[in-house]
Amino acid sequence: MGVVVRTVLVVDDEQTLLAAARRTMAASCTVITAPDVYEALKLARDLRPELAIIDLRINEDSGLELLRSLKQELPSTIVVLYSGYMSLSTAVAAARAGAEHVFPKPITFKEILRRVTNDNEPDIDPLDDTPSLARVEFDHITRVLDDCNGNISEAARRLGIFRSTLQRRLRKYAPPK
Repeated sequence: MGVVVRTVLVVDDEQTLLAAARRTMAASCTVITAPDVYEALKLARDLRPELAIIDLRINEDSGLELLRSLKQELPSTIVVLYSGYMSLSTAVAAARAGAEHVFPKPITFKEILRRVTNDNEPDIDPLDDTPSLARVEFDHITRVLDDCNGNISEAARRLGIFRSTLQRRLRKYAPPK
């Protein structure tokens, strides 16, 4: 018998991911979402979720710090840290901070829920949360730009594209999932 999850808190600064979480997990549990650390802490204190899924980078805040705060205030809450910037050192830091699970992006919310609850039933539609090619490209570009500390010239060099092309792509809004 796996873990029973009735309420899930999802914390991410990307509205498209929060909408995907609400859409994909709503059939099996109550999903509450927060776009920042402060709202996440308030919701967690009020609603006491069994599961919290936290992005590593939430605007300018650290998902690791939120993880530590949640584990201190709500030790029975299962905390999952996920990120497109996952590294071995980040995973170790998350485990030491109290994360029960650490997953690299891309991963679907259904898959996270399945792994946490030890539900061995396969998803009905495994392509339900598959990101679009535009979304994967956008995520990769922002990851490389972040690795270059915002230096557009260096990011364009690493990506093998012209600086003007990178600037044009960055002016677009993040594509939907």
